[in-house]
Amino acid sequence: MLEAMRNAWRLRDLRRKILYTVFIIFIYQLAAHVPVPGVNREALEALLAQSGGGGFIGVLDLLSGGAVSNFSVIANGVYPYITANIIITLLVPIIPRLEQIVSEPGGQDKVNQWTYYLAIPMSALQAVGQIRIFEQLGGQPIIENFGTDPLLTATIVVTMTAGTMFAIWLGELITEQGIGQGLSIIIFAGIVARVPSNFAQLFGGANVAFNLISFVVLTLVTVYAIVVVQEGVRRIPVQYGKRVRGRKLYGGGSTHVPLRVNTAGMIPLIFAQSIIAFPAIVVSFLPAGPVTTALQNAFGTNSDFGQQVGLLYWGIYFIMVVGFTYFYTNVMIQNQNLADNLQKQGGFIPGIRPGKRTQQFINHVVNRITLVGGIFLGVIAILPGVMQVASGIFVGAAGGAGGINPAYVISGSGLIIVVGVVIDTMRQLEAQLMMRNYEGFMR
Repeated sequence: MLEAMRNAWRLRDLRRKILYTVFIIFIYQLAAHVPVPGVNREALEALLAQSGGGGFIGVLDLLSGGAVSNFSVIANGVYPYITANIIITLLVPIIPRLEQIVSEPGGQDKVNQWTYYLAIPMSALQAVGQIRIFEQLGGQPIIENFGTDPLLTATIVVTMTAGTMFAIWLGELITEQGIGQGLSIIIFAGIVARVPSNFAQLFGGANVAFNLISFVVLTLVTVYAIVVVQEGVRRIPVQYGKRVRGRKLYGGGSTHVPLRVNTAGMIPLIFAQSIIAFPAIVVSFLPAGPVTTALQNAFGTNSDFGQQVGLLYWGIYFIMVVGFTYFYTNVMIQNQNLADNLQKQGGFIPGIRPGKRTQQFINHVVNRITLVGGIFLGVIAILPGVMQVASGIFVGAAGGAGGINPAYVISGSGLIIVVGVVIDTMRQLEAQLMMRNYEGFMR
């Protein structure tokens, strides 16, 4: 592996891609430390200490790559783009015209462009909602005169919207000219940047030994499970028929179609976190009244659901992760159109008729292995809740007084993103090395 790293660094174009990616991450981290004008630092620090690294603020901080903790100009992060992407993805199979556009040449680029356009109003909506929610959670204004001073309000909304589009642009630059998937790399960098400070908070509680042991065991077991599941595949055998052309025989042979246990990767976790954070933002815009009070008690920031604690929240979160795993996997399999492609290439699955029967067989296999992948992702997602229960049983308080829940040092969702990004980046470097006849990382 060290030799492969040296080979990658010696190659001029790969070295340029790596340095370019590091440079863009550095720019993003600089922007993450540029605060929004007029932020009350004392109120923000009190709110962050109250959250303990988890809950609603923890989710927003994860999706923003750590920018929420500074309430910077990119505090929205890439969350509005993710929400816009979810909306467009859900609408494509529902609206026939959109489905037709996607299947046309250049149609996906057009849909991506619509996603960018939709991310602009979603960013403005989140900017206002996020500030109001922070005020409700902290009990004091994060930004003085926000909502009452039109010029100040417009300036902050425009600034935060521009910051979101800047973050998305940086991610696209990494995708096009760097190494890895840009938006994932940005989130990855934010998660890694928060680990040292979160780890230090383990020593601030009354149960340091329990916190440290829990963190080490939880991290090692989770990383091992993630790697095993992420790399797990179900191989479907494929046979190719022989063709006679003139006096020569072509084709024949056998291969397999690899179907991953977790085809959707980390996307369902990000989707579920985005959707589950959305009700609290919407409720914050409603005028005062009995209906708003009821919704606040059910989904707002003063409820267990809004604070993202309790059995109801973790149960709904688990179901949403499993559901999104099935949904996103189905979308990816349908887009690959494996049955038609095999039939066009003269391939078939032994014992299965080509065409519709092959598609039904593939769907059946995918549904079975996706159940394993979905449950795995769901369990990883609710690890903080499990640790709250465990710490309450063993030490009588979640994470120990004054400390941090060990699962929040780097959450299960964060670990999946980190491990997924590392594996994906290594695969890209591996492909680049193999193209140049070098030995790769993975042996």
